[in-house]
Amino acid sequence: MRDLPRQLSEDELAELFSGRTRLTAELARREDPLGVAGEVAAALPEADQIAALSAHPRIGEKSDEQRGTISPELVELVTAYEDKFGIPFVVFVAGRSREELMPVLRERLARTREEELATGLRELVAIARDRWTRT
Repeated sequence: MRDLPRQLSEDELAELFSGRTRLTAELARREDPLGVAGEVAAALPEADQIAALSAHPRIGEKSDEQRGTISPELVELVTAYEDKFGIPFVVFVAGRSREELMPVLRERLARTREEELATGLRELVAIARDRWTRT
């Protein structure tokens, strides 16, 4: 397990956050980028926050971390989430099965858009930190 770095390049951050966004550009200028990522993400304009969330692979998309099929019920819940909030559903899976995500999605569907934007960003940062420590 690696410690959190003092500094990372934008390319390294883009790998951790699934793409280059204003978030990765801002973090590349900071010391302890993964330590301050939550604060930096929360301070970005909403359009940049949504861009950062949108860079993350959608549940069910093929990626290095996502394999297998997705149930029709989970597809419906993800679609309902995206329709309601206008943002992608981002969750730190942390070893949970896709079926275990359904109660999480149902709970998050009951929240406000503002709560979900903040939650999605926190989840995105948790994913990036986990990616760093696992590699």
